[in-house]
Amino acid sequence: MTTTHAHTLPRTGADQAYLLLRVIFVVAPIVAGIDKFADVLTDWDQYLAPWVNDILPGSAQDAMHVIGVVEISAGLLVALAPRYGAPLVAAWLGGIVFNLLTYSGYYDIALRDFGLMVGALALWRLSVDRGASMPRREQADDAGQPDQRVHMAAAR
Repeated sequence: MTTTHAHTLPRTGADQAYLLLRVIFVVAPIVAGIDKFADVLTDWDQYLAPWVNDILPGSAQDAMHVIGVVEISAGLLVALAPRYGAPLVAAWLGGIVFNLLTYSGYYDIALRDFGLMVGALALWRLSVDRGASMPRREQADDAGQPDQRVHMAAAR
């Protein structure tokens, strides 16, 4: 019989929502960012509004490579510090929505990315509340680990 430790599982709906949102906003930007170099999921160049392509140096593919690096970085920042990474992802998605709304024909994708943006903002709010609602002695860092500095200071 397999036993689980209750203290390692998310206990509340907010904890479970935080975990789900954190996982998706780490994985999705990293996968999308890597695919900007491979074009397996789609031809990403097609989503860049012509006016944006006109003001950026290089080709649309060059822009997608830069975008890929930004997306990978944003996903890693969410993994390490969701309090800071989540609003970055939300702002990035806001820029994507703006790009798509100015490029006729991709309104469905703009709506989807708007929903993702709202999800990233929800992750940000949950990450802020996680840090603020815990008593100082029990306060965790952005990775959900107890703050060792507090325990070390208490031991002195």
